[in-house]
Amino acid sequence: MAVIDTDIPVPAATISATTVMTVLLAGSFATVAFDLFGQAISPMAGYAKLAPVGLANGTIKALLGTKVAGGGYMLHMLVGLLAYPLGWLLIARPLADRITPWMPKLLVAAAYGVGLWIFALYVMAHLVVGMKPFLGFTGITWVALVGHVLYAIAFLGAWEWLRARLA
Repeated sequence: MAVIDTDIPVPAATISATTVMTVLLAGSFATVAFDLFGQAISPMAGYAKLAPVGLANGTIKALLGTKVAGGGYMLHMLVGLLAYPLGWLLIARPLADRITPWMPKLLVAAAYGVGLWIFALYVMAHLVVGMKPFLGFTGITWVALVGHVLYAIAFLGAWEWLRARLA
């Protein structure tokens, strides 16, 4: 059994096209928010510029031993459109519903964003790619924190908005 919405566990075979489209659209919106903040707004405000494609390229090279043309862009998009949304829907939200059912969804999303930041900057950047933990706690570290929290909140907002209109 896969949990598609935390309210209703359903067999994986009954995942609807509407659910898939909602995941992709909400993930797209959140990825655009992340990239807009990290690659445009933050540098315009005088802060660091995020390089998620660079990290994705480093991940591919660490795992495959070689670069793959366009692979960094593809991996970044797959993570934003599918992996992070599925992490929210299948892990973070169900856990929060069981452990902290009293917590507002907005705070759960912010906490999920912090978890994404830890995953990206410690697990992927440090343990997989071999960079300093949390990139040495430089300016990019904090921009990445805000970006991942923004991603999670943008995903939640888009998910809830789309679900209300498509239900």
